[in-house]
Amino acid sequence: MIGMVSLGCPKALVDSERILTRLRAEGYAISPDYIGADAVIVNTCGFLDSAKAESLDAIGEALRENGRVIVTGCLGAEPDYIREHHPKILAVTGPHQYEQVLDAVHLAVPPSPDPFIDLLPASGVSLTPRHYSYLKISEGCNHKCKFCIIPDMRGRLQSRPAHAVLREAEKLVQVGVKELLVISQDTSAYGVDIKHATDRGHRAHITDLARDLGSLGAWVRLHYVYPYPHVRDLIPLMAATSESGGLILPYLDIPFQHAHPDVLKRMARPAAAAKTLDEIAAWRNACPEITLRSTFIVGYPGETEAEFQTLLDWMDEAQLDRVGCFQYENVAGARSNALPDHVADEVKQDRWNRFMEKAQAISEAKLAAKVGQVMQVIVDEVDEDGATCRTKADAPEIDGNLFIDEGFEGLSTGDIVTVEVEEAGEYDLWGRII
Repeated sequence: MIGMVSLGCPKALVDSERILTRLRAEGYAISPDYIGADAVIVNTCGFLDSAKAESLDAIGEALRENGRVIVTGCLGAEPDYIREHHPKILAVTGPHQYEQVLDAVHLAVPPSPDPFIDLLPASGVSLTPRHYSYLKISEGCNHKCKFCIIPDMRGRLQSRPAHAVLREAEKLVQVGVKELLVISQDTSAYGVDIKHATDRGHRAHITDLARDLGSLGAWVRLHYVYPYPHVRDLIPLMAATSESGGLILPYLDIPFQHAHPDVLKRMARPAAAAKTLDEIAAWRNACPEITLRSTFIVGYPGETEAEFQTLLDWMDEAQLDRVGCFQYENVAGARSNALPDHVADEVKQDRWNRFMEKAQAISEAKLAAKVGQVMQVIVDEVDEDGATCRTKADAPEIDGNLFIDEGFEGLSTGDIVTVEVEEAGEYDLWGRII
């Protein structure tokens, strides 16, 4: 029996699913708690110092509750740091080192498979609800943003062959997955490292891949899309008025991070803010129903009040639908740590408050405009109080919800139903089935 604690982003969750799928195929049972497990794998996050602290706490809890712990994931790239805090762990492996994790499990708990009992379903082991699944199309990143250590932990871009991605997606849809969430460190760059190779009739390019995935009949949602010029070729696949529209959801998750050109230059970001407003306008012109989500960093070293105000003004113009914001943190190994003029904590907190106040007001106004609209929603959960759903504009866990509190009794998780929006809040909607 093997237990698993999975921390961090959806990309780490996919790694956890792959590890558990391999273990299950070898005959290991999966334990839902510490007590029933012969060993526990902790899949860690190491992106921010706060995430490192959370990972160390999770390792410590697993050691206290179980005692036999194998560590993997992004923080596993720093084995000495982990062992300094937790010397009794059994093994440490880095991110997406599946074979090394399996080797460590074999040493700790030798396998004893029974092929007549330990039959693995075709879909593998999933840590998400059955009706949606993350689909990782590549590993690593070629950018050198000064605040980020992902390339150091996960390496340079490594794209999966398009036919392998599609085969996985087809299997997921066959077993009932209704929504595919495409993830990577840089989704727009998919296939660059393998020169957009064509393999078994499928080209490794994000536009081709999106078109192929869209033909499977599930919702397809794109995350971590850098605003390169070729992203505009994706928009016709989203637009209801386009001949090929509706193949993928009208939704883009784009990590803009900031809007002032000098801050972006200090970040070593690969996009120019001056052009992003033009790109946004072009996307919306081609696909008026598109939803744009992004994340930003406030309090980056050297950020002045004037630079921050530029970001607020940019937000007024961009009118993004969904927004997340982080206060800058130093990360061990990041080049931004050495930059001059670090911003005081109280200033970072003030700027975060002001940014989120503006983002909330934009969200509230945009949602209010949806009252009276008819739209499709996917059901995530049904209980005695009602159904919790998401519109095409909402990714799981990071965006809002649409709630149905009347006439929901016949609904099941994974259903896609048509509703009329009756009420709007700051981040959520309420509606009725029609």
